[in-house]
Amino acid sequence: MTAPDDDAKGRPARLEITPRGPIDARPAVPGSKSITNRVLLLAALAEGESRLRGGLESDDTVVMRRALEATGIGIRAERDSASGAEDWLVHGRGGRFRAPGHALDCGNSGTTVRFLTAAFTLADAPIVVDGNARMRERPISDLAAALRALGAALTIEGASECPPIRVHGGGLPGGAALIDGSRSSQYVSAVLQAAPYAAADVELSFKDGVIVSRPYIDLTLEVMRDFGADARWTDDDRLVVRAGQPYVARDYTIEPDASSAAYPFAAAAIAGGRARVAGVRADSQQADFKLLGLLERMGCRVARDGDTVTVTGPDGTLRALGEIDMNDFPDAVLAYAVVCCFADGPTTIRNVYNLRIKETDRLAALETELRKLGVTATAGHDWLRIEPRPMHGAEIETYDDHRMAMSFALAGLKIPGVVILDPGCVSKTWPGFFEAFSAF
Repeated sequence: MTAPDDDAKGRPARLEITPRGPIDARPAVPGSKSITNRVLLLAALAEGESRLRGGLESDDTVVMRRALEATGIGIRAERDSASGAEDWLVHGRGGRFRAPGHALDCGNSGTTVRFLTAAFTLADAPIVVDGNARMRERPISDLAAALRALGAALTIEGASECPPIRVHGGGLPGGAALIDGSRSSQYVSAVLQAAPYAAADVELSFKDGVIVSRPYIDLTLEVMRDFGADARWTDDDRLVVRAGQPYVARDYTIEPDASSAAYPFAAAAIAGGRARVAGVRADSQQADFKLLGLLERMGCRVARDGDTVTVTGPDGTLRALGEIDMNDFPDAVLAYAVVCCFADGPTTIRNVYNLRIKETDRLAALETELRKLGVTATAGHDWLRIEPRPMHGAEIETYDDHRMAMSFALAGLKIPGVVILDPGCVSKTWPGFFEAFSAF
C-alpha cells in the first residue's frame, strides 16, 4: 500500500491498495464500539469505581470520555499488571452530572450524542449536546419526543430537528411513552440506559410496531443487566425498565467489535485464504456477527474453536443470495455490499433505510462509489441492488466515513488501482485498521 501526501489534518490524503492472493489474517480486532460507549455511560451512572477492560480507543469513544469528564465523571487509565493492557477506571456519580458551562462537541458520534441526551435529563442544570456539521444533519427529534413523553424538558436548537439540543435537566419523571423506532435503535437504547434513574418505571411501546436494528436493543439490555438494572421485553414487544434500581459499579471486559471483525471475514471471502478472530463470545449479542451466516451461505466455511472464529474463502465463486433483509445488522451492509460485487449474480439488500442517516448517506455513497468500480449499483429509499460486472480501479471517496474506507479497501484485494481517499477517517472506530489490513 502506498500513501503519498498528507491532507490538512495531517493524515494521509490517499492510499492505494495492493492486490494479493489468498490471505492468512489473524488481526487483533479492537474492542466493540457499541459496547464501549454503552459501558462507559453505565459506569458513569453507577455509584463508585468500575474497571473497564479491552475498551476501544477511537474517535467515538474519545468524545464520549471527554464529554463524561466535562460533566464531572472521573476517568483514568491504568496499566493492568498481568496483561499489560490499559484499563479504564471510571468513577461514577450515581446518576449525577455537572453542567460544564459550554456546549459539548461530540463530533459525529451518534451513540455519544443520543446516549448523553437521555442521560443528561438527570443533570441538575441545562447541558447543550452538539456535534460536527454532519451531526447537525442527523435527526434527534424521535428521541426528544420520547423523553418529553416521559416528562423531560429538552429544546432542539438546530435546524430540521437536528442537534444541537439543550437538555434542561432536573430529572426524568418516567412513565409510559410511545417511541418511533423506525429510524434508529440508538434512540431506544438512549432512553433505556437512563431509565433506571427515572422517578417511576419506564415503559416503551413502538410507533406502528416498527423496531429497526432490534439486536442492538438486545445488546443494550444485556449490558444494563450486567450492571444491575431490571430491564426486559414484555410478551407483547414493549420494553419495561424498573426505576429505583441503579447501576452497580463492576469490572467489565469488552469483547472484540463485530462490525470491525466483518472486514477480515469479508477479506477471506473475496481474496480466499482464511481470517481468524479471537475473543468472540459464543453468546455474543453483537448483531454484525450475523454476517457469518451470509458468508457461509455464499460458499465460505465458518468454524469456531473456543472463542476463535475462522472464515475460509470459497472453493469457487461466491454464490449470490438474491434478496437479503439486513435490517438487524445494517453496519455490516457496506462490507457485504463489496463482497457481493464478487458473487455470481445480483444481490438486493433490503430494509436498511437508516443507512441514510449514518455518518453519511451510506446508500447514496455505496451507489456512487460501486459504480466507479464498474459495478451496476442502484439505491432506493431503503434498498441497494448490486449487479456484478468486470471491475477496474478507481479513486474512492470516503465521505469522512470509516466504514466506506474499510469496505472499499476490500475490493483492492482483487482489483488493481483501488485508491482510498482520506484513509485516516478509520480513526473513528479502528485507528490501526490499515496497518492490520496490510498484514492480512
